[in-house]
Amino acid sequence: MLAAERRDHLLGLLAREGKIVAKEVAAELGISEDSVRRDLRDLAAEGLCHRVYGGALPVSPAVADYAARAGVTPEGKRKVAAVAAGLVRPGSALILDGGTTALAVARALPPELDCTVITHSPTIVAALLDHPRAGLYLLGGRIFKHSAVACGAAAVEAAQNVSADLCLLGVTGVHPDAGLTTGDAEEAAMKRALAARAAETYVLASSEKVGAASRFRVLPWADVAGLITDADPRHEVLGQLAARGVEVLAAG
Repeated sequence: MLAAERRDHLLGLLAREGKIVAKEVAAELGISEDSVRRDLRDLAAEGLCHRVYGGALPVSPAVADYAARAGVTPEGKRKVAAVAAGLVRPGSALILDGGTTALAVARALPPELDCTVITHSPTIVAALLDHPRAGLYLLGGRIFKHSAVACGAAAVEAAQNVSADLCLLGVTGVHPDAGLTTGDAEEAAMKRALAARAAETYVLASSEKVGAASRFRVLPWADVAGLITDADPRHEVLGQLAARGVEVLAAG
């Protein structure tokens, strides 16, 4: 099989199965695992897959810059946001992550809701300035422009001094094996710090993130209360998560 044919085969397998196991592909095609790994390196360099130990997973489209992500599945994000906003109770304290889905949550909160919102995102604060009964706390630090949030040591330290009833957390990848992932190490650390300060953490994931993975792990599934997604309830990944005891809240 020619290199171009192997490439097409690998991309087709990734689309159909949601993963590539190098050992299995090598046996199927009668080639060495080294050849498969070289092909995967080439595909990863083009941004067409995310390499993991033993193979590859679909790459998340949510690793694009902030402005580009705002145009990715906006209706799906609004559906997820509507369900997430319904979890915020009057009088409660909410830790709201940054990113485009979290911004949709801020916009979905009822204007007269009496609550406290703690965030490391200036865009979230700006979206809630006209909510008269919402107390706003902005955690500061170095601004990570890719997601318009504060990250780094100062931001993590600030997060360690707050607490909340609920954390709504955004990620770029949702996968049964890779877990919850994102594309930047410092941002992943900040997300962990935020989730650790809430009684419950729910993950916000529009459909394009389900089954995908990014480079840095945020949390294992055992550390979250559930997942909010507009992905098809019949999606294989959601079935696998439900089998592991993960609560999936449908935002259809």
